[in-house]
Amino acid sequence: MADMTVEEALAKYGPSDVTRDDILTVDDPGFAPENVAVVTGAGSGIGRATALCLAGNGLTVAGVDIDEEGLEDVAERADELDLPGRVEPLAGDLTDDADMERVVSEAAALGSIRYLANIAGIQHIDPIAEFPMEKYDQMHAIMQRAPLLLTKLCWPHFEESGRGHVGNMCSIHGHIVTQDKVAYNTVKFGLRGLTQSTAAEGDGDIRAFTVSTAYVKTELVAKQLPDSADSRGLTVDETVEQVMLGHTRVKEMMEPYEVGNLFVMGFSEHAKHLNGGDMHHEGGMSLTYQ
Repeated sequence: MADMTVEEALAKYGPSDVTRDDILTVDDPGFAPENVAVVTGAGSGIGRATALCLAGNGLTVAGVDIDEEGLEDVAERADELDLPGRVEPLAGDLTDDADMERVVSEAAALGSIRYLANIAGIQHIDPIAEFPMEKYDQMHAIMQRAPLLLTKLCWPHFEESGRGHVGNMCSIHGHIVTQDKVAYNTVKFGLRGLTQSTAAEGDGDIRAFTVSTAYVKTELVAKQLPDSADSRGLTVDETVEQVMLGHTRVKEMMEPYEVGNLFVMGFSEHAKHLNGGDMHHEGGMSLTYQ
């Protein structure tokens, strides 16, 4: 039995709520209310924080998620913070093509679609010999196929406005892998291929990049900690220190808003030479050796 309940793990390792002071603000003429950023997974975690960070830079954010309650909550949080931009909830199922066509159409009615942040993701842990293919299919649909479809659907809007920016949430697992995460590893590697293909076809007018982090303090991660600790015969703290942070040089997990700020910078004109590349912020996990 793990030494912490899920609720205790959430309290210690879950995300803090985004404040105005957390948001990186960037001077960019494209960051204006008439321009729209489509953000998937906006109902929670990194997607939620990114939606708030982009609204904090004056954009109209079309927040996409299957979690309608989560979307309403992030829209209310944007209002509470009195951000210069706003979050508009657009509930939709990333695995339903017709739903995504509707969502992009509704987003276009809010203004000029200039930015797309593909962030939504799920996790499943099992060895290859036991990995359920239906779970792989679901993960591929949400984390690789949907980003391609949304890029395709947003493309004509990018062309109409004269420019477009696509940020894809990758992971350290898009560079190095850990066992029992074959689906997650596979789709994250594939997401880098989609990003580079987007850059190749965008001719500089439609730009794409990935964001790769190590472990982030999301509810999804925190809720998995007691079971993960139990399976390893460790305490929750030991699991964080030895498994999650054991190979990093920065001995703390990222907050979701820190990842949201990477999307802000990546979307801005200050990152115009970031095209097809990766924003590698993982504490040195894959880049330093003992």
